[in-house]
Amino acid sequence: MTESTIQDRPGPGRLRIAWLTTGRGPGSYGALDYTLRAIDAGLPVEIAVVFVNRDRGEAEATDRLIAMVKERGIPVEARSSVRYRKSVGGKVGKPGEPLQPWRSDYDREVAATLKKYDFSLGVMFGYMLIATEPLFGRFTFMNDHPALPDGPIGTYQEVIAELMRTQALDSGCMMNLVTGDVDRGPAISFCRFAIQDEANEAAWGALSGSDIDAATLDEITAMPLYLDIRARGVARERPFLVETLRAVAEGKLAIPPPEPVDLTEAVERAVHSTRPV
Repeated sequence: MTESTIQDRPGPGRLRIAWLTTGRGPGSYGALDYTLRAIDAGLPVEIAVVFVNRDRGEAEATDRLIAMVKERGIPVEARSSVRYRKSVGGKVGKPGEPLQPWRSDYDREVAATLKKYDFSLGVMFGYMLIATEPLFGRFTFMNDHPALPDGPIGTYQEVIAELMRTQALDSGCMMNLVTGDVDRGPAISFCRFAIQDEANEAAWGALSGSDIDAATLDEITAMPLYLDIRARGVARERPFLVETLRAVAEGKLAIPPPEPVDLTEAVERAVHSTRPV
C-alpha cells in the first residue's frame, strides 16, 4: 500500500503534486513550463516540490530548469544519481540486467526527501531513472509514455521506430501508474492520434522503398517520417499531461482507475486552440 493513493476523490479541489525530472533537455523544461502556465490559467494543481536527480552545476539544461522553478518560489530538491553512484562505488547497469543494488538505496533517500512535502500524486516527466520499490512503494507516481496502452515500450525513439516498422495507423500518449513493470504499469489515461494521413503520405511512401528492418536507430531517427511522427506526439504530450491532472484534480479520474480514461477529445481541443494555456 502506498503512502499516497488517489482513489474516490470527494470532488473538485486543488491537487498537490511532486514533480520528478532529470531536466536534461527542452522537452522536460517545456512540459514543466506548460504545466505552470496552465496553473496560472486556472488548472487546480499546486506543485509542492520539484525533485531533480542532478546537482546544480552538473548540466546546463538542468540548471535552467531549476532556475525557472526557483523563480516561481517552488521548493527544489536536487540529488545527483551519478554522484551518489560514484560515492558508494556502484556500477552502471547494462540493458537487460537487473538494476544495480545502489539504485534501491538511492530511491530510499529520494523517498525520505519527498516525505518532507505534502502531496498526493507524483509526476515523473523526463525522469531518466527506473523507479524501484522503496520509491514507488511509498508514494503514488504516474509516468508519461509516448504510446498507446497496448503500444510499444521503450524510449520514444524505440517506440516510433517500431511504429514505422509495423506501419501502424495511429499512436498516442499514455500516463501509467509507476510499478516494477517498466512502461507496463496500469494505464491511467491516454490520447490517440493518427500517424498515417494525407499530410505524411509522401513520407510513408518513401519508407516503403527503404529497408526499414535493417536500418539502425540512428538512421531511422533521421528519416522525415520519424520526425513527422515525433512532432505529432510532442504537440500532444503537454496538453495531455495537463488534461490528466485536471481530471484527477476535479475528481473525474481515480488513480488507479477501473479502466484508462480516453482524453483524446480534450487534448485535440487544446492542440487546435488559439488560446494560451
